[in-house]
Amino acid sequence: MQLRFLFLGLLLMASTSACVAQVLPNEKHGDSQDKFFQIESWLPTPSNTRTASGAPGPDYWQQRADYEIDVTLDDQDQAIRGSAKILYHNHSPHALSYLWIQLDQNRFRSGSDSVLSTPAPKLSPKILFRDIGNILAQEVFEGGFKVSKVVDDQGQELPHIVNQTMMRIDLPSPINPGQSYAMQIDYSYNIVDAKVMWARAGYEYFEKDKNYIYEIAQWYPRVVAYTDYTGWQHKQFLGRGEFTLELGDYLVRITAPKDMVVAATGVLQNSSDVLEQTWLNRLAEARVSDEPMFIITPEEAKENESNHSRRTKTWIFSARNVRDFAFAASRKFAWDAMGVNVGDQTVMAMSYFPNEAEPLWSKYSTHAIAHTLEVYGKFSFDYPYPTAISVNGPVYGMEYPMICFNSPRPEDDGTYSKSTKYGLISVIIHEVGHNFFPMIVNSDERQWTWMDEGLNTFLQYLAEQEWEEDYPSNRGEPAKIVPFMRGGGQRPIMTGSEEILQFGNNAYGKPATALNILRETILGRELFDFAFREYARRWKFKRPTPSDFFRTMEDASGTDLDWFWRGWFYSTDHVDIAIKDVELFQIDDGDPEKQAERDRKERSEEPESISSKRNADLPKRSDWYPGLKDFYNSAEYDEYAIEEKDRKSFQEFLDGLDSRERATLRRTTNFYVASFENVGGLVMPILLRIHYNDNTHETMRIPAQIWRRNSKKVKKLIITDKQITRLELDPDLETADTETSNNQWPPKIESSRFKLYKTELKKNPMQKASDQKADSRSSDTGPTGNQSQKDRPANR
Repeated sequence: MQLRFLFLGLLLMASTSACVAQVLPNEKHGDSQDKFFQIESWLPTPSNTRTASGAPGPDYWQQRADYEIDVTLDDQDQAIRGSAKILYHNHSPHALSYLWIQLDQNRFRSGSDSVLSTPAPKLSPKILFRDIGNILAQEVFEGGFKVSKVVDDQGQELPHIVNQTMMRIDLPSPINPGQSYAMQIDYSYNIVDAKVMWARAGYEYFEKDKNYIYEIAQWYPRVVAYTDYTGWQHKQFLGRGEFTLELGDYLVRITAPKDMVVAATGVLQNSSDVLEQTWLNRLAEARVSDEPMFIITPEEAKENESNHSRRTKTWIFSARNVRDFAFAASRKFAWDAMGVNVGDQTVMAMSYFPNEAEPLWSKYSTHAIAHTLEVYGKFSFDYPYPTAISVNGPVYGMEYPMICFNSPRPEDDGTYSKSTKYGLISVIIHEVGHNFFPMIVNSDERQWTWMDEGLNTFLQYLAEQEWEEDYPSNRGEPAKIVPFMRGGGQRPIMTGSEEILQFGNNAYGKPATALNILRETILGRELFDFAFREYARRWKFKRPTPSDFFRTMEDASGTDLDWFWRGWFYSTDHVDIAIKDVELFQIDDGDPEKQAERDRKERSEEPESISSKRNADLPKRSDWYPGLKDFYNSAEYDEYAIEEKDRKSFQEFLDGLDSRERATLRRTTNFYVASFENVGGLVMPILLRIHYNDNTHETMRIPAQIWRRNSKKVKKLIITDKQITRLELDPDLETADTETSNNQWPPKIESSRFKLYKTELKKNPMQKASDQKADSRSSDTGPTGNQSQKDRPANR
């Protein structure tokens, strides 16, 4: 197709490799159908509490709660008995006439909403004793808090009522702004067998040596968060939606069997009373060591397993400015540690594990802790706490301030698979990383899972890639999320924690991938990293909401990202951009000689029709009667001959042009118009690699704003003096495009393979049932991409 010279004036400013977007008919604006609709109206109105820039305002406030707790770990009955003194500080501008307390263990009561709302497990004609045992164990377990006392600091009983996992304490008089209130709650509960029932904490029993590993969390009555954006955050705990907590200081006295080793949030206050002198000496040496050192060796742990003392001792821990407290205890623990220089302090990275975890844990666990602190600090802020601990036990992966629980172990003979090795490293990076999000950047996990899991999975990916070359990350790379984005049964990322479908992909994978794309493809690393650090530092030890994150990222990067948040976080659209067509235009200089030559060439290259071929041998009347032929049938006739008037007209046209117009007329530039279609609905940049006939190529990065006038179809003008041989969309797989077969022009034949069999494959009934189970299994997965205890459906 030729571009006539009458349009030359429109092209005078064009240069080689320049691009011009074609304006297509307008789309519907002002509502959710507009992909570039500004989402500001969807977000909370900025105020003196939370500003339009995404930063805390001058009137920002948040509550605090300090705890002094005495707790006894009953190793005979696997129970907790405790007494918690709580000092609540009202920093809000509101008078509070009652307080809400979380009783998370009530989730395990037989009549709880969590139990009653759990769908039936999959049963089959044949079932393992283990599986039916797990089901029956949940029926007989007596779970939940038993609250024996609720009093004020004068010992006066406080009226209270329990509503599932929440308890309201009615106060004799309101707590006014700026006031504090002290109370005491005595309680007990039975510890969950975490190898039988899905739980975020519990115990593991070892039959061969009659010992337990206890991982204890959600173990004391915790004050519900009271916030400026939702008031009391008392959504019931059903198991999946995690926790929203107030920061505070803790003094905890843990009484356990004398021969147990205890690891906990905070700093041990009475180390000389509970640790052997040899262990203290090793700790001092490990503090300045470049490699992890054993504080308690595997041999010492093995010897300790044989003791079953009925005597007790009390471990005292202090933790400042944390939002929660957890601990672990066992006779089986080996313990290693090393000091990590973070900012102006040395952080003790420590791991506790049984001999069953060796040799994997002593090789990787503490190194993974140290690596996490270093990499996460680079992208956010220096880790502020004095310790960071990883404990091996029954809980696959769960995080608390300064301590986390991780379960991967080698086989009984000490060997381990590649997936176990990297599963361990990844889950430790992930759970230690949660110290940053949400333990310090204290987001609301009960409401927005992605704000801690998604951001943390993104940073986990960055940390994994700094561990070793070609680290097998399961999440982060855009191509990894394609099957989920292509599939159905989705809800937007901005969905309540308990209502999410495909939990692992939705809350972990998709937001992590979105942030990676935002960093690599939309903003670039420099702008993104600055903005992300700004968010982390603004909200360190504060409680951000999604709007604070969205606004900060835009404020600090200087980029309008509403289209990005709308598509990735508020919709279930997917990326599928297709090349539909490519047209070529060239300048027609109007020279009648050249036009005649082109016409002659095009005519000679036209294929001969089938009718013309078959008519060639037909007798012709003009052959019978030669007199019917004239000049137009002679060899002298040239239908493309140029008349003199045409030459004169062209010369007059040339004489009217200035030198610049003459130069433009002589150009042999190619004008390619590429048509693109947004099949998936999610607007994204068009990343186009252009291949030329001289075996060179260049990549054109067209911003997403090209779709702003029409989010379904757009055309792009590519001006080049070279001849384009091939176009390729998203050549480096940056955008999670779900259909690559339409990313090539000319279209590329997609290859596949099939297997041949001599006989028909037959399945036995049990194999068929197994396959059906695998096909219907939930894709809910945890931090490593494998299904974790943390993210499996409750009471599975």
